[in-house]
Amino acid sequence: MKKMLAAVLVLALALTATLAFADGAIKIGVIGPMTGPAADYGLACQRGAIIAAAEINAKAGETVIELLIEDDEHDAEKSVNAYHTVLDNGAQMIAGTTTTNPCIAVSAEAFSDRIFMLTPSASSTAVTADKDNMYQVCFTDPAQGTASAEYIKKNGLGTKIAVIYNNADAYSTGIYQTFEAEAKNLGIEIVAVSTFTDETTDFSVQVTAAKEAGADLVFLPIYYTPASMILQQANSMGYAPTFFGVDGMDGILTLEGFDKSLAEGVFLLTPFSADSTDDLTVNFVNAYKEKCGGEIPNQFAADAYDCVYAIAQACEAAGVTSDMTSEEICQKMVEQFTTMSFSGLTGSEMKWSANGEVTKSPKAVVIQNGVYVSVLD
Repeated sequence: MKKMLAAVLVLALALTATLAFADGAIKIGVIGPMTGPAADYGLACQRGAIIAAAEINAKAGETVIELLIEDDEHDAEKSVNAYHTVLDNGAQMIAGTTTTNPCIAVSAEAFSDRIFMLTPSASSTAVTADKDNMYQVCFTDPAQGTASAEYIKKNGLGTKIAVIYNNADAYSTGIYQTFEAEAKNLGIEIVAVSTFTDETTDFSVQVTAAKEAGADLVFLPIYYTPASMILQQANSMGYAPTFFGVDGMDGILTLEGFDKSLAEGVFLLTPFSADSTDDLTVNFVNAYKEKCGGEIPNQFAADAYDCVYAIAQACEAAGVTSDMTSEEICQKMVEQFTTMSFSGLTGSEMKWSANGEVTKSPKAVVIQNGVYVSVLD
């Protein structure tokens, strides 16, 4: 028999949930890089998801959500293997994957299997393209590229712009393409464009090109590891333009061995700022710091936290029960995500289009004294 759970007062999101699951919990696969060069992203997502699930379960008085966590090392093939592992262990939907290329691979499998996926952070439009079961909590690559160009223009951050991006990565390339198009529309002068691949470790050519072109701002639509190398290279050359990144740079301050002073004055767009003073953010930051040795959460942790809560809200509204098939759950989740709104750490009244893209606005932060500080738009 199905067991109706008591009402769950989710104070953190001002959400009252009556999660009506059958005997046993809804099982959610969490897939991302827990080791390797992108581990800061995956570990942040894992921790944010764990905190959210723990809160929901505590308020329910029993386990209503069980997370099945697998490491994919930011590798597409390993991510597909991780996907099959969590399915074998009973996962009924996926909160992931964390990074773009693995998510593209896994989402193709999930589309065929009719498994609902909500990624906290894989922002390429290729993730959701032609897949009605794939949704994003993060804003898309096109949105980041366009918003970055608009912010730079509006705030007069630079007159001559250089771009360094990873042409082997769908995330980086997608953001660059929309940034370039919007920069042209806004009359922003791009004086140098340089590329690299995942194997690049020497960025002297790219930084030299920006410096010799006279760029006073360098746009970096890339992940934090290559960004850290670029900042180190620029410092060694005595080149000090304004650096402007997007959500992939979030994590640079916790990168082992990186000198935080090199990131002083770096701007980036993110949906979450840990220094916000609203109750929801303060409570989450405190919970994260308590569980993670004082570490301040980045936007990946916040997106994953929202990911689990959004899934819980949709399950409650749709009357999802743990004895339903994954295909039945997928259909109900799609119906909810195309009609509901959700408010969380990374946005208020978020809504999703039929193609899985979320509507919310990025926030600008600048790194000062080793921490992110919100800046006015």
